[in-house]
Amino acid sequence: MATFRDEGVVLRTIKLGEADRIVTFLTPEHGKVRAVAKGVRKSKSRLAGRLEPMTHVSMMCWKGRELDVVTQAEVVDHFRQVRDDLDRMPAAFTMLEAVDLLAVERQPMPGLFRALTGGLRTLAEDPSPALLGAFLLRVLAIEGVGPVVEQCAACGEDADLVSFDEHVGGFCCRSCRSGTAVAPETVVLARQVLGGQLRAALAAPSSRATAELERLATTAVEYHLDRRLRSAHLAPGPG
Repeated sequence: MATFRDEGVVLRTIKLGEADRIVTFLTPEHGKVRAVAKGVRKSKSRLAGRLEPMTHVSMMCWKGRELDVVTQAEVVDHFRQVRDDLDRMPAAFTMLEAVDLLAVERQPMPGLFRALTGGLRTLAEDPSPALLGAFLLRVLAIEGVGPVVEQCAACGEDADLVSFDEHVGGFCCRSCRSGTAVAPETVVLARQVLGGQLRAALAAPSSRATAELERLATTAVEYHLDRRLRSAHLAPGPG
């Protein structure tokens, strides 16, 4: 059987039989990978503890027709600070869930992989009230369906933007307003996130704008996926 090496972040796991699990990874070179981890639920398994959701690993797999088989996995990062803080867990699992639903199997996805590892690293090292909203907007942009933030999504005019409508595709001006009213500060944050000023957006203190950014970004992702992000509606994360 052909083998391949890649990095991966564990998105979720499912029990298989008495001792195995099916593990879903996001990888940069092979996209979403579903692989069987044989015997991983046995206490003596050399893979035990290395293939839990959120773990970043360097791995080797046998390539199968439908499911691959994990043969090696070395931990790159456990993101321990997130695991040890219940307030950060909902944001982490929302990131994992969104990526799981957006990623495509067996297609390179380096941009999505960088966004996920970067988001989890920031959540672990320097959590920000704007982080989850920023992450969701950025993954939509990576997928080519990011919202319009620089002008009115309805008429294209460069005017004051006062609402957000996921059906229209972004922020709307006063003449075209529909959807949900937003504060000017929320528009500024969204522009920073998608306009190359992510660091400035993540420095924003907790406010109405950071909360609105997270809500509208969640709404935009759910609209694109045509399904609810269950993790996003758990208890709020940091900030």
